[in-house]
Amino acid sequence: MSRLVSLLPAATEIAAALGLMDDIVGVSHECDFPEEANVRPRVTRCPVHQAGLSSREVDDWVRRALRENGTIYTIDETLLRELRPDVILSQKLCDVCAVNYGTVVRLAETLPGPPHVVNLEPSSLSDIFDDIRRVAKVCGVSHRADKVVAELSTRVEAVRERAAKIPARPRCFLMEWIDPPFCSGHWSPELVEIAGGHDPLGRMHQPSVEIKWEAVLDARPEVIVLALCGYDVDRARRDCELLGKFPGFDSLPAAQNNRVHIVDASACFARPGPRIVDSVEILAGILHPEEFPEFSPS
Repeated sequence: MSRLVSLLPAATEIAAALGLMDDIVGVSHECDFPEEANVRPRVTRCPVHQAGLSSREVDDWVRRALRENGTIYTIDETLLRELRPDVILSQKLCDVCAVNYGTVVRLAETLPGPPHVVNLEPSSLSDIFDDIRRVAKVCGVSHRADKVVAELSTRVEAVRERAAKIPARPRCFLMEWIDPPFCSGHWSPELVEIAGGHDPLGRMHQPSVEIKWEAVLDARPEVIVLALCGYDVDRARRDCELLGKFPGFDSLPAAQNNRVHIVDASACFARPGPRIVDSVEILAGILHPEEFPEFSPS
């Protein structure tokens, strides 16, 4: 049995899917699924978390903190030492999503053991599945990963095969931030493709970036999906009001046909763990509600 500390929500969900929840002795301040994660000691914090700031204020604060400090998170070093982890699950992918990887490695080197730091850095759906295998291997349960990945892959392929038979592939703008506007990146454009759409603004397997609103007007998306990084549906709904005030928004086909959808990015789209497959199914229901009635939004 290993003593695991997870510094990102996706890693906690991966460990849980592998039957390792009892091994987790500490989590990040954002780990909230499965329910057992909420009773584990929290080894990180972020001043901006649930601070009630607007999207623009959050963006400004994050940029300033990264510029001045190199990170937006703080690790409780005293607690981490008390937890005596054998394995720390971390990531290099994004300094906005979790504690800076270099910071974690340097701290781990000072701990007894020292613990094995596992880097999860997915940029595609297959990378996410590989991360499940990676965590399983480190924890000595590789056989469990085969079953988990097989079940998730079966769900993805079921959507892919059905969507491939649909001739219409609507232009879908998967929006990761509203103020300022950010396009989707990494695995997100791939999810849109699998679900039977096309994101002309997305950056497949690359980081998302800030874009000009004029680029959205030029792309004329038929569907807009607000998958705002770190936001649940209620928080994203408040930002949706900002979107409607952007110049020319009413001229977009998505606005004219009432096809602007809000999703829980915090739980699914922006969390590269097992529930990323839920995102594929949700997108299929949004893009093709008649063909995927079981996933169509209420």
